[in-house]
Amino acid sequence: MARALGPAGPVSPAQADEPGGTAATSGVSVALAGLTTRGRSFLAAGVAAAVCAYVLGQSDLLRVGLLLAALPLTCVLVLYRTRYRVTGTRRLAPARVPAGAEARVHLRMDNVSRLPTGLLMLQDRVPYVLGPRPRFVLDRVEPGGRREVSYRVRSDLRGRYPLGPLQLRLTDPFGMCELTRSFATHDTLTVIPRVEPLPPVRLSGEARGYGDGRQRSLALAGEDDVIPRGYRHGDDLRRVHWRSTARYGELMVRREEQPQRARCTVLLDTRALAYEGAGPGSAFEWAVSGTASVLVHMLERDFSVRLLTDTGASVPGEGSDGFSGTSQESADAAGVMMDTLAVLDHSDSTGLSPAYDVLRGGNEGLLVAFLGDMDESQAAVVARMRRRSGIAVAFVLDPWMWTHGAARAGAAVPSPGCEDRLRQLREAGWTALAVPPGAGPAQLWQQADRQRSAESASPAGTSGGWS
Repeated sequence: MARALGPAGPVSPAQADEPGGTAATSGVSVALAGLTTRGRSFLAAGVAAAVCAYVLGQSDLLRVGLLLAALPLTCVLVLYRTRYRVTGTRRLAPARVPAGAEARVHLRMDNVSRLPTGLLMLQDRVPYVLGPRPRFVLDRVEPGGRREVSYRVRSDLRGRYPLGPLQLRLTDPFGMCELTRSFATHDTLTVIPRVEPLPPVRLSGEARGYGDGRQRSLALAGEDDVIPRGYRHGDDLRRVHWRSTARYGELMVRREEQPQRARCTVLLDTRALAYEGAGPGSAFEWAVSGTASVLVHMLERDFSVRLLTDTGASVPGEGSDGFSGTSQESADAAGVMMDTLAVLDHSDSTGLSPAYDVLRGGNEGLLVAFLGDMDESQAAVVARMRRRSGIAVAFVLDPWMWTHGAARAGAAVPSPGCEDRLRQLREAGWTALAVPPGAGPAQLWQQADRQRSAESASPAGTSGGWS
């Protein structure tokens, strides 16, 4: 992504901060404020020498003092009267990067005036989590010339980070004065959660995201028992149900003839009280990364995917069944979800009831939940979510395992309270696993598949497959 930063006129103090706004006297004061330590020292020495010459009556000392004071003032005047214009462009490659990966920022400076520039110093403002502030020195740029520089940024913490504004500093050959011009625009680097490829597994139903579903079985009752739905853009006109169209006064299509896309809901528990610790290696960051991995995995397999949090909130812009569509639409949906997860933080919620209220509306399909610490009542709420889904898989992150257990060699056993919650979920039909520190989402994904296969006596949904 490239963005033009606009023209800059660092040569005029009246334009040094914001274009077009200050008087000439203000410009002179800004130029004098640009004196460096060397320039201020020369000016102070010259004034002191002139005062001493006047007191002592030494004309030679007065000439030396005038020379010392005139040099920085001359540099200020020359720098202030310099006239040229510089434009800048910033480009991010890429603008969206996973946590721990590097992005490169390309800066291009163009001299659009008819005069060559002097020595230019570039400095781009970046948050400290992305690395040190980059600084560059550009030699003389000829009229119509161009200079390109680049630097790398990297963050282990997801989020949205502003880059800029770019600062351009002009200095004289003697280092007596510096003038600074800041461009007005900035760019944003989005650091998304790490996404780990998940292996394809299949529990039941279709291997891909298309299946008949339970509602299509209504067609077995005959033409009169068909439940039609409203016509949508792109529906085949051969599927129009004319009897229902005449009844309702609008185009209706046969629902049973529309291939249903298997649905998947990914529930992420963001309660602050459910997790302990912070940073890239914390349990909450693992849950966010696991959520991102499952979302991308299911979108690639043509599922209608919905992201849900404990507060009942979902991704803005998705439909009631989640995101779905062609390959390009799935890529766009994955980008929207990753942007949402990039800035997702802990919630102040104390329970999972809002998420249950959303699921209670009926969304049969695969349910994958990433849960933190739960008490008995919250585990009961999660257990009831299984009734509205075909297959339910829960990854439980026990705070004890991620704090006390992680400090012990080989201590990957969940706490007694977590064992009770896992047992409670399994009795309700969930495939529930405790997530130990250091385990990868792909490893647990396969482990959940093996555990589900071993639970032959558990109730199994038939509304879709898990791939």
